Parts: sequence; structure tokens; C-alpha cells
Amino acid sequence: MTLPLFIEQTLNGVQFGVMLFLMAAGLTLIFGVMGLINLAHGALYMVGAFAAAATAAATGSFILALAASVVFAAFAGVLVETLIIRRLYGRDHLDQVLATFALVLIFAEGTRWVFGSFPLFLDKPDWLSGTVMLPFGIEYSLYRLAIILVGLVVAAGLFWLIGRTRVGMQIRAGENDREMIAALGVNISRLYTLVFALGAGLAGFAGALIGAIQSVQVGMGDSVLILAFVVIVIGGIGSIKGAFVGALLVGLTDTLGRQLLPMFFALFMEPAAATSTGASLASMAIYLLMAAVLILRPKGLFGGA
Repeated sequence: MTLPLFIEQTLNGVQFGVMLFLMAAGLTLIFGVMGLINLAHGALYMVGAFAAAATAAATGSFILALAASVVFAAFAGVLVETLIIRRLYGRDHLDQVLATFALVLIFAEGTRWVFGSFPLFLDKPDWLSGTVMLPFGIEYSLYRLAIILVGLVVAAGLFWLIGRTRVGMQIRAGENDREMIAALGVNISRLYTLVFALGAGLAGFAGALIGAIQSVQVGMGDSVLILAFVVIVIGGIGSIKGAFVGALLVGLTDTLGRQLLPMFFALFMEPAAATSTGASLASMAIYLLMAAVLILRPKGLFGGA
């Protein structure tokens, strides 16, 4: 692998990791503060993507499409938390899994009823199309680079919100002792709704960003949700820093593994066999990474930190 190709694939891995962080950050906040296993988080990712595609088609504005993805996903999150999730606090995790899985089916069929079964397409704006020239003669997608930059800005804002604001202090306190902050006068129901809306908005924003690369279709958040769970297990449940580091590790492991493993096995096998073996192991690489982290740190890299 040449140096330019390695750098390009590394950037692809960072872009994938940033997108996973937007998903995993909300998921880890929801579980850390509320103790809730939310399988419907991927459906909110899908809601954001469909809201962006529909808004872009109606207005022609990509910026409005991104804003709509956050607003509609956060609004859907508030409705879900207020009407359904609020009744699951303190219930067994099995009840939470069954209820949120039912929400996945409801969102999927509702989206199919509104938009149909065919995928939608969210076009990149002209000012984000094309490539940009990077050092070492690398031509890289301007849109993918923009995803990295925007994702890092959102990550910095989230770190500031959690670490430097009064709301962040309440969220961090809620992770440690929900009963105590309620006794101190914090409106715990409002805090839960805020956290759920924040997580939903981040998921919807991630769906909109990726919707301009892939097609927008029903069920598009399911596979991303699985990877988001892997991220928070690696990083440590309830840790934003862990979600960020875990997302980058997963993104780089998945992207570079798909490139490097077939090349490695090509040294010992026929090209066809090397490609097949490398691709198979590459799809397992992130789960092997998760297993290795859990062996060394059962609570994740930053769990309990």
C-alpha cells in the first residue's frame, strides 16, 4: 500500500469514526444517565436522514436539510421519551429491550407508509462536491473532509456542554446518583427528556450526513446501531471521551482492516483466496478489538474513569 493510499484510507476511517461518535455519544448518555437500553436509537438516525432528504427536496437547501434532521429527530425523541420511555425507567432491561424493539418496527413501518419502500437520495451541495488537494499529492473528497471537521466541532461542543455547563454538571451527577440530584431539586423528568432529545438529535444529524453518501432507506440505522453499541462497550458506558476514542478505533480498524488484511494474506495465498480470507477477517476485526479490550479492561477503556 502506498503512502497516499494509506493516508486516504486513514481519513476514511476517521470520517467513519466521527459518524459513529455522533451515534454512540447519544446512546452512551442515555444509558449512563437513564440506565436505559434503547434499541430505537438507530430508528432516530433513520428519521434524521429521511427528514433531511425530504427537506432538501422541498427547499433545495442542504443547510436547512441538516437543521431539519436535528429538529425532527430530537422532536421524535421527545415524543418517544414522554409517551413511552418514561414508563420504562426502573423496569427490567428485558422490558426496555422489548419496548424499544417494538419502536424500531413502528418507526420502520411508519416511514415506509409515509415515504414508500424505495430509497431517497440526498444530493451534496455544489460547494461541497469534488475533491481537495492534500499534502503528498492526495486528492480527497471535500464532503468527507467536511464531515470530519463538522464532527470534530460537534464533539468539541459536546465535551464543553458536558464538562463546562450547569446542564452538563446535572447530566454527570445523574450518571452517578439520580436519586440524590432529584432530592436536591433538579427536575429529573426534564433532565431525562433533554438528554434523550440531545441523543436523538445527534443520531439524526449523523443520519443526514451519511445520507448524502449512501441512499436513505428504511432500516438504514440498524447496522450502525450495532456498531454504536460496540463503540460504547469499547469506550466505557457513560463516557463521552470513551465514545470518542472507541469510535475512532472502530472506524480505523474497520476501514484499514478491509485494505490491509487482504494484502497481508496475499503474501501467502492465491489472490482470490487472500481477498476472501482478508475480507472475512476484516468484518470480524472490530469484534476482536472489542473482545481484546474487555479482556484487559472489563469496564471499557474509560469505564468508571
